[in-house]
Amino acid sequence: MDLRGIDLNLLLALDALLAERNVTRAADRLCIGQSAMSAQLARLRRVLDDPLLERQGNTLVPTPFAQSLIEPVRDAISRIDAIFSRHEEFDPVRSERTFTVIASDYVAITFLTPALPALTESAPGVRLHISPPGADYVQRVRAGAVDLAVMPREVFTEYQQVPHEYLFSDRFVCAVDATHPDVEGELTVEQFSSLPYLATSCGHGISPAESQLDRLGVTRNVELTTEYGMAPLMLVGTRRVALVHERLVRQVASPGSLRLFEPPIPMEPINEVMVWAARYDDDPGHRWLREHLRAAAASLAPVAA
Repeated sequence: MDLRGIDLNLLLALDALLAERNVTRAADRLCIGQSAMSAQLARLRRVLDDPLLERQGNTLVPTPFAQSLIEPVRDAISRIDAIFSRHEEFDPVRSERTFTVIASDYVAITFLTPALPALTESAPGVRLHISPPGADYVQRVRAGAVDLAVMPREVFTEYQQVPHEYLFSDRFVCAVDATHPDVEGELTVEQFSSLPYLATSCGHGISPAESQLDRLGVTRNVELTTEYGMAPLMLVGTRRVALVHERLVRQVASPGSLRLFEPPIPMEPINEVMVWAARYDDDPGHRWLREHLRAAAASLAPVAA
């Protein structure tokens, strides 16, 4: 193929389409119209002689050929960026860069949102795009399709295979409505197993809390399942019991609305790490973002004993 006849901007379009798997979101990522992105997808399909993205139900999924292109395309873009930005410095005051961070609602609420004021003060033009974890979060991090992920190392079990850094820990507490008629001074294992239970999900699989309970053989009377961030709010005015993150419940629950108890079974804490692709190690902007997140983690108050 004669590269002189190829618009290398198609690489950016292909990268955005493979990362977002949605024409509208890919268009937003490149700041172009949806019709223009659809035209880019049509050109890519002709040039590569492959559908690239195929519809399955309400979603688009990459073809096997497209899947094989994710890392080579991301690597090619990274190398081109390195050529033209080798001597550039990152100026947070003037930068308008957008960083994409994979994070759960729990991390967004308890960590990223409190970190935003300091970040905005030092870099008013920098933006964060928070992307929820999906089934492909490991591949997206490794391919550099996102800038970094902030996740529990108990969930991102492959974290040691990529650059990473510990940020903070949290622990699980049991929570019930403040006026719960069946729970008084403490919560017993029998009550925990028999009361209506609010289970938690991390959006792409079983949560660390539920995984630990399964390993310990603790039965639950599951009435409802929700994601982390909603759990404290869905206990108020009910007879439900739940295992919740202490940082989360103390931040989002109204004062006096819930009662907290030590779990009647020993629970391991969760340990949040930030992970990123090796190609971003020396990127000045990326180093700046990691330093801000590191400082934000260091400023967190310790969880209660």
